[in-house]
Amino acid sequence: MAVERQMVVTQSDCPARRVPDGTPLTIPQDTFVTITQSLGGNYTLTYHGQMVRVDGSDAAALGLEPPELDFGEAEGEGISEAQVWKALGTVYDPEIPVDLVNLGLIYEVKVDQVTRTVMITMTLTAPACGMGPVLVGDVEYRVGKVPNVERVEVELVFDPPWNREMMSEEAQLETGMFY
Repeated sequence: MAVERQMVVTQSDCPARRVPDGTPLTIPQDTFVTITQSLGGNYTLTYHGQMVRVDGSDAAALGLEPPELDFGEAEGEGISEAQVWKALGTVYDPEIPVDLVNLGLIYEVKVDQVTRTVMITMTLTAPACGMGPVLVGDVEYRVGKVPNVERVEVELVFDPPWNREMMSEEAQLETGMFY
């Protein structure tokens, strides 16, 4: 469930990462913060005038229920590529309310049923994005929750470079980048 702009008080020290450079920080217990985006199970907050991202696994520190990732039942013993794409659709950019699939950041998905490995080729909106390792970690974690997946390998590439034409039409409309 998406949270509309909401002020909360941290219930315990809360690990976070500053957006867009990815610098780790800790928000102290009993601190007022404003949730500005809650999509895909992660939270974007305003803390001391900075935009920060809190992982959904730390939701309790914000007084919220941790989200459950459920990609459905296994379809036999193999990995469902549709479930992999569903998992990728739950990873959102912390600055833009659009998932990585609709942003056009996922270039390729390969499933190796023998080794139960999912290989993903992806990019970022900007090569110097400090949130890159965080987004890669989100992809690995969420795709790893798909039934029958034993390993996830993410290759981060910058060729071809990302551009707004790679976004879905819906994402372009959502962000006002539809010209």
